Amino acid sequence: MWITFIIIIIIATVVILLFNSFIRKRTHVQEAWSGIDVQLKRRYNLVPNLVDLVKGYAQYEKDVLESVTNARAKTTSSTNTKERAESEGALSQTLKTLFAVVENYPQLKANQNYLALQKELSEIEDNIQLSRRYYNGVVRDLNIKIESVPSNIIAALFKFEQADFFQIESAVEREVPKFNP
Repeated sequence: MWITFIIIIIIATVVILLFNSFIRKRTHVQEAWSGIDVQLKRRYNLVPNLVDLVKGYAQYEKDVLESVTNARAKTTSSTNTKERAESEGALSQTLKTLFAVVENYPQLKANQNYLALQKELSEIEDNIQLSRRYYNGVVRDLNIKIESVPSNIIAALFKFEQADFFQIESAVEREVPKFNP
């Protein structure tokens, strides 16, 4: 009788400890996503200023400016991590195109406001990369825990699901936009 009681206590303790570790890991994933989201919103808010500034100099580049604006709009309609990564990758790609267009306008490249926006965007891109690395690290830890024995039993029992990595599919989109002042 005592042995059964002790075994039940041990099993209950293991289940509670594993359940709590899943909660901690899931919370870390949510926190890490929040860090990425903050940086993406900073970039999102910076893009209209950049487009407006370039618009004043590059009146004939309407298609490029519209593609940047459209890519920016798509980032808010994403519903999950994979869609968000794809839309953010598309925005990064259109920003690269925008900066390539700016190369044709020396006065714009020398504009102090443009240089300040360019510097801020570069810093934001660096922060996005760091946040993405942290996020993917905590997602990796959660996913390993969900797949490992015996925690996989608890994960299935309490319906813990693997999280998606925040990655960009296209090799071209993986490149950080380059700025040439």
